Amino acid sequence: MPAILPRDARPRLRSAITTVLLIMISVMIVRDIFVRRWGGPTTPAPDITRHSR
Repeated sequence: MPAILPRDARPRLRSAITTVLLIMISVMIVRDIFVRRWGGPTTPAPDITRHSR
């Protein structure tokens, strides 16, 4: 049997979930920027389509 929630509980829950998701996305974007800015230089992947002569 589902629990009976007050009328304003669902919009608050939806708003809280939306807020948490936006914060998580923001944290991931900022983390990616920091890693790209201060991370070590990455070596390019070897090109396997070229044949050595």
